[in-house]
Amino acid sequence: MIQQRSIKQLTRAVGVGVHSGEKVELTLRPAPADTGIVFRRIDLPLPVDIPVSALAVSDTRMASTISPGGDPGAPKVQTIEHLMSACAGLGVDNLYVDISAEEVPILDGSAATFVFLLQSAGIELQGAPKRFLRVKKTVEVREGEGATLKWARLAPFHGYKLSFEIEFNHPAVDATGRRVEFDFSTGQYQRDIARARTFGFTKDVEMMRSRGLGLGGNLDNVIVIDDYRVLNADGLRYDDEFVKHKILDAIGDLHIAGHPLLASYVAYKSGHALNNKLLRLLLADASAYEVVTFEDESAAPRGFAELAPAW
Repeated sequence: MIQQRSIKQLTRAVGVGVHSGEKVELTLRPAPADTGIVFRRIDLPLPVDIPVSALAVSDTRMASTISPGGDPGAPKVQTIEHLMSACAGLGVDNLYVDISAEEVPILDGSAATFVFLLQSAGIELQGAPKRFLRVKKTVEVREGEGATLKWARLAPFHGYKLSFEIEFNHPAVDATGRRVEFDFSTGQYQRDIARARTFGFTKDVEMMRSRGLGLGGNLDNVIVIDDYRVLNADGLRYDDEFVKHKILDAIGDLHIAGHPLLASYVAYKSGHALNNKLLRLLLADASAYEVVTFEDESAAPRGFAELAPAW
């Protein structure tokens, strides 16, 4: 049987929110089987639990934000996608996330530190079958046309692979790889994807900060690009770090579904909003998916039965 996974013991991190600029303490705690991933705002007079689900997403401007029932006026947790991506990459199904502010800390701008935190706590197999969301028919969302066109698609596939293409028409980005594919059966998430950092353009900083965004961003946690080049002294971690970060984000956004996917995801210039629309479209059609388990591990896609850090 492929089993659900949590962590063995609690682990903590302290950082700042990339958008809020606020200091935040994060505590990851083990959770029983079938709990899912639950964020808890412990800074409020009465702590508020926010279970992760596609319908809990209440804002997708620059990040994925969740609140109870998706109510934008309720307590929220912002920028969950990098932690969610790490959970997907290590196969973590059940986790309590205690947080002392409304935004997950950005740490180094990638998922690598979250991978380290989860692995340092230990990955534990649980006595319940892991539930996968298997896509049975293709669903697609499209927005814009011509130069503004962007789209994302989920299609049936015995495994989980993602393909992403970006187009920024910027010399620093165009000089790197603009398309990447990652297959969970053959790739290694922590080696191939997890270290890719978020990125931003200096021309957008003033606009973002006027909207209360990007207040905690700096060269330690964001790849910063001016009109011509990358400003970070250490350069890029991957030759194609920009598009790999978009894959990292997509893995996190899709893990918000509540179960790991068995699907092929293909996207062009997609982002948090389109990824959530795609999930909602899938889940709104009961004939488009099914929840499956694997009592016989040999029937599962290659590599899916192995204990983290295999992925």
